[in-house]
Amino acid sequence: MFSARPQRRLLQLGKQSLRRYFANGATATAPETITGAHELIFPDSQNAEHHDLPSFLEYASRNNMDTGSTTYVGTHYEYMAKNALERLGMSLKQVGGRSDCGIDLLGTWPLPTAPQPLKVLIQCKAFAAKIKPAQARELEGTFVGAPQGWRTSSVLAFLVSQQAATKGVREALGRSQWPMGYVLCGADGKIMQMLWNRKAADEGLGGLEVEMQYTGVDQNEREVILTHKGKAIKN
Repeated sequence: MFSARPQRRLLQLGKQSLRRYFANGATATAPETITGAHELIFPDSQNAEHHDLPSFLEYASRNNMDTGSTTYVGTHYEYMAKNALERLGMSLKQVGGRSDCGIDLLGTWPLPTAPQPLKVLIQCKAFAAKIKPAQARELEGTFVGAPQGWRTSSVLAFLVSQQAATKGVREALGRSQWPMGYVLCGADGKIMQMLWNRKAADEGLGGLEVEMQYTGVDQNEREVILTHKGKAIKN
Protein backbone atom coordinates (compact mmCIF):
# COMPACT_ATOMS: atom_id res chain seq x y z
CA MET A 1 0.00 0.00 0.00
CA PHE A 2 1.05 3.56 -0.56
CA SER A 3 1.56 5.78 2.45
CA ALA A 4 -1.56 7.55 3.65
CA ARG A 5 0.19 10.19 5.74
CA PRO A 6 -0.40 13.66 4.22
CA GLN A 7 3.24 14.53 3.77
CA ARG A 8 3.88 11.19 2.10
CA ARG A 9 0.85 10.76 -0.07
CA LEU A 10 2.51 9.12 -3.02
CA LEU A 11 -0.45 8.53 -5.29
CA GLN A 12 -3.43 10.86 -5.64
CA LEU A 13 -5.46 9.36 -8.45
CA GLY A 14 -7.16 11.98 -10.57
CA LYS A 15 -5.97 14.88 -8.40
CA GLN A 16 -2.86 16.01 -10.17
CA SER A 17 -1.84 19.67 -10.48
CA LEU A 18 0.78 21.48 -12.50
CA ARG A 19 2.98 21.72 -9.44
CA ARG A 20 2.58 18.19 -8.15
CA TYR A 21 2.44 14.72 -9.65
CA PHE A 22 1.73 12.00 -7.08
CA ALA A 23 3.01 14.42 -4.45
CA ASN A 24 4.92 13.44 -1.42
CA GLY A 25 5.12 11.00 -3.73
CA ALA A 26 33.79 -6.25 -21.12
CA THR A 27 36.88 -4.26 -20.73
CA ALA A 28 40.32 -4.66 -19.26
CA THR A 29 40.11 -1.48 -17.22
CA ALA A 30 39.81 -1.62 -13.45
CA PRO A 31 36.26 -1.62 -12.07
CA GLU A 32 34.91 1.82 -11.20
CA THR A 33 34.39 2.52 -7.50
CA ILE A 34 32.53 5.00 -5.35
CA THR A 35 34.01 5.70 -1.96
CA GLY A 36 31.90 6.15 1.13
CA ALA A 37 30.87 4.30 4.25
CA HIS A 38 30.91 1.16 2.15
CA GLU A 39 32.94 1.22 -1.05
CA LEU A 40 30.91 0.24 -4.08
CA ILE A 41 32.48 -1.58 -7.00
CA PHE A 42 30.67 -0.97 -10.28
CA PRO A 43 30.55 -3.73 -12.90
CA ASP A 44 32.43 -3.14 -16.13
CA SER A 45 30.60 -1.29 -18.88
CA GLN A 46 29.31 -3.38 -21.76
CA ASN A 47 31.10 -1.09 -24.19
CA ALA A 48 34.21 0.84 -23.15
CA GLU A 49 33.88 3.20 -26.14
CA HIS A 50 31.06 5.28 -24.67
CA HIS A 51 30.05 6.38 -21.17
CA ASP A 52 27.59 9.23 -21.73
CA LEU A 53 25.31 10.62 -24.43
CA PRO A 54 27.94 12.69 -26.32
CA SER A 55 30.42 9.79 -26.44
CA PHE A 56 27.66 7.41 -27.54
CA LEU A 57 26.53 9.70 -30.35
CA GLU A 58 30.13 9.96 -31.51
CA TYR A 59 30.52 6.18 -31.32
CA ALA A 60 27.28 5.63 -33.25
CA SER A 61 28.31 8.07 -35.97
CA ARG A 62 31.77 6.57 -36.27
CA ASN A 63 30.35 3.07 -36.64
CA ASN A 64 27.43 4.07 -38.88
CA MET A 65 24.88 2.61 -36.46
CA ASP A 66 21.32 2.28 -37.66
CA THR A 67 19.48 4.92 -35.63
CA GLY A 68 16.33 2.83 -35.86
CA SER A 69 17.90 -0.31 -34.43
CA THR A 70 16.93 -1.67 -31.03
CA THR A 71 20.47 -1.23 -29.74
CA TYR A 72 20.70 2.42 -30.78
CA VAL A 73 17.24 3.40 -29.55
CA GLY A 74 17.67 1.58 -26.25
CA THR A 75 21.14 2.90 -25.48
CA HIS A 76 20.23 6.44 -26.52
CA TYR A 77 17.23 6.40 -24.20
CA GLU A 78 19.29 5.02 -21.32
CA TYR A 79 21.69 7.95 -21.58
CA MET A 80 18.79 10.40 -21.85
CA ALA A 81 17.31 8.93 -18.69
CA LYS A 82 20.70 9.03 -17.00
CA ASN A 83 21.03 12.76 -17.68
CA ALA A 84 17.50 13.44 -16.45
CA LEU A 85 17.86 11.46 -13.22
CA GLU A 86 21.22 13.00 -12.46
CA ARG A 87 19.53 16.40 -12.49
CA LEU A 88 17.61 15.08 -9.48
CA GLY A 89 20.82 14.33 -7.63
CA MET A 90 21.57 10.75 -8.64
CA SER A 91 25.03 9.59 -9.70
CA LEU A 92 24.64 6.83 -12.30
CA LYS A 93 26.57 4.54 -14.59
CA GLN A 94 25.20 2.86 -17.72
CA VAL A 95 25.66 -0.92 -17.51
CA GLY A 96 22.90 -2.26 -19.77
CA GLY A 97 23.70 -5.10 -22.14
CA ARG A 98 23.70 -8.87 -22.22
CA SER A 99 23.13 -10.57 -18.87
CA ASP A 100 22.30 -7.26 -17.19
CA CYS A 101 19.40 -8.79 -15.23
CA GLY A 102 17.20 -5.95 -16.41
CA ILE A 103 19.46 -3.27 -14.94
CA ASP A 104 20.40 -0.48 -17.35
CA LEU A 105 21.70 2.13 -14.92
CA LEU A 106 22.89 1.90 -11.35
CA GLY A 107 24.46 4.20 -8.84
CA THR A 108 23.84 6.18 -5.68
CA TRP A 109 21.50 8.94 -4.55
CA PRO A 110 22.43 11.18 -1.60
CA LEU A 111 19.34 12.77 -0.09
CA PRO A 112 18.65 14.93 2.97
CA THR A 113 15.91 12.47 3.94
CA ALA A 114 18.28 9.49 4.21
CA PRO A 115 21.16 9.03 6.70
CA GLN A 116 23.42 7.68 3.95
CA PRO A 117 23.32 7.70 0.13
CA LEU A 118 20.67 5.37 -1.24
CA LYS A 119 21.63 2.86 -3.90
CA VAL A 120 19.55 2.84 -7.06
CA LEU A 121 18.80 0.34 -9.81
CA ILE A 122 17.23 1.71 -13.00
CA GLN A 123 15.43 -0.24 -15.72
CA CYS A 124 14.67 1.71 -18.91
CA LYS A 125 11.93 0.97 -21.44
CA ALA A 126 12.53 2.96 -24.60
CA PHE A 127 9.49 1.79 -26.55
CA ALA A 128 6.39 3.97 -26.72
CA ALA A 129 3.84 1.34 -25.66
CA LYS A 130 2.29 1.61 -22.21
CA ILE A 131 3.96 -0.40 -19.49
CA LYS A 132 1.91 -3.34 -18.23
CA PRO A 133 1.50 -4.26 -14.55
CA ALA A 134 3.44 -7.47 -15.17
CA GLN A 135 6.45 -5.42 -16.28
CA ALA A 136 6.26 -3.38 -13.11
CA ARG A 137 6.26 -6.60 -11.09
CA GLU A 138 9.27 -7.84 -13.06
CA LEU A 139 11.20 -4.86 -11.69
CA GLU A 140 11.49 -6.87 -8.47
CA GLY A 141 13.95 -9.13 -10.29
CA THR A 142 16.54 -6.36 -10.42
CA PHE A 143 17.08 -6.71 -6.68
CA VAL A 144 17.97 -10.38 -7.09
CA GLY A 145 20.27 -9.77 -10.05
CA ALA A 146 21.94 -6.65 -8.67
CA PRO A 147 25.73 -6.45 -8.20
CA GLN A 148 27.01 -7.33 -4.75
CA GLY A 149 27.11 -3.77 -3.43
CA TRP A 150 23.45 -3.27 -4.32
CA ARG A 151 22.16 -6.32 -2.46
CA THR A 152 22.02 -4.63 0.93
CA SER A 153 19.48 -2.36 2.57
CA SER A 154 18.69 1.17 1.34
CA VAL A 155 18.36 0.05 -2.29
CA LEU A 156 15.64 1.40 -4.61
CA ALA A 157 14.58 0.34 -8.10
CA PHE A 158 12.90 2.59 -10.66
CA LEU A 159 11.21 1.72 -13.94
CA VAL A 160 11.69 4.49 -16.52
CA SER A 161 9.38 4.78 -19.52
CA GLN A 162 8.11 7.30 -22.05
CA GLN A 163 4.51 6.74 -20.96
CA ALA A 164 2.65 7.73 -17.80
CA ALA A 165 2.06 4.99 -15.25
CA THR A 166 -1.32 3.34 -15.71
CA LYS A 167 -3.62 2.55 -12.80
CA GLY A 168 -2.56 -1.09 -13.06
CA VAL A 169 1.12 -0.18 -12.81
CA ARG A 170 0.49 2.07 -9.82
CA GLU A 171 -1.41 -0.69 -8.09
CA ALA A 172 1.33 -3.23 -8.84
CA LEU A 173 3.94 -0.94 -7.31
CA GLY A 174 1.70 -0.28 -4.32
CA ARG A 175 1.33 -4.00 -3.59
CA SER A 176 5.04 -4.76 -3.88
CA GLN A 177 7.08 -5.42 -0.75
CA TRP A 178 10.16 -4.04 -2.52
CA PRO A 179 11.10 -0.31 -2.55
CA MET A 180 10.25 0.65 -6.11
CA GLY A 181 9.10 3.60 -8.18
CA TYR A 182 8.19 4.79 -11.66
CA VAL A 183 9.51 7.63 -13.80
CA LEU A 184 8.06 9.09 -16.99
CA CYS A 185 11.00 10.42 -19.00
CA GLY A 186 10.02 11.70 -22.42
CA ALA A 187 11.97 11.43 -25.65
CA ASP A 188 13.18 14.98 -25.00
CA GLY A 189 14.86 13.86 -21.79
CA LYS A 190 12.47 15.65 -19.43
CA ILE A 191 10.91 13.92 -16.44
CA MET A 192 7.16 14.51 -16.35
CA GLN A 193 6.06 12.05 -13.67
CA MET A 194 7.73 10.39 -10.70
CA LEU A 195 6.14 8.21 -8.04
CA TRP A 196 7.14 5.52 -5.57
CA ASN A 197 5.56 3.10 -3.12
CA ARG A 198 5.36 3.12 0.67
CA LYS A 199 8.38 0.83 1.02
CA ALA A 200 10.53 3.30 -0.96
CA ALA A 201 9.28 6.12 1.26
CA ASP A 202 10.34 4.14 4.31
CA GLU A 203 13.78 3.56 2.77
CA GLY A 204 14.46 7.28 2.53
CA LEU A 205 12.11 9.01 0.07
CA GLY A 206 9.56 10.00 2.69
CA GLY A 207 9.47 13.76 3.07
CA LEU A 208 10.31 14.50 -0.57
CA GLU A 209 7.82 16.47 -2.65
CA VAL A 210 7.30 15.93 -6.39
CA GLU A 211 6.60 19.23 -8.13
CA MET A 212 6.50 20.68 -11.63
CA GLN A 213 8.83 23.52 -12.52
CA TYR A 214 8.52 25.67 -15.63
CA THR A 215 11.73 25.70 -17.65
CA GLY A 216 10.81 28.29 -20.30
CA VAL A 217 8.26 30.87 -21.37
CA ASP A 218 6.01 28.21 -22.91
CA GLN A 219 3.69 26.58 -20.36
CA ASN A 220 4.52 23.21 -21.93
CA GLU A 221 8.19 23.67 -21.05
CA ARG A 222 8.10 22.15 -17.61
CA GLU A 223 9.75 19.29 -15.78
CA VAL A 224 9.53 17.40 -12.51
CA ILE A 225 11.71 18.53 -9.64
CA LEU A 226 12.05 17.08 -6.15
CA THR A 227 12.04 19.30 -3.10
CA HIS A 228 12.62 18.86 0.61
CA LYS A 229 11.34 21.55 2.97
CA GLY A 230 10.97 23.88 -0.01
CA LYS A 231 14.50 23.37 -1.32
CA ALA A 232 15.09 21.67 -4.67
CA ILE A 233 17.14 18.47 -4.79
CA LYS A 234 19.90 18.92 -7.35
CA ASN A 235 23.09 17.21 -8.44
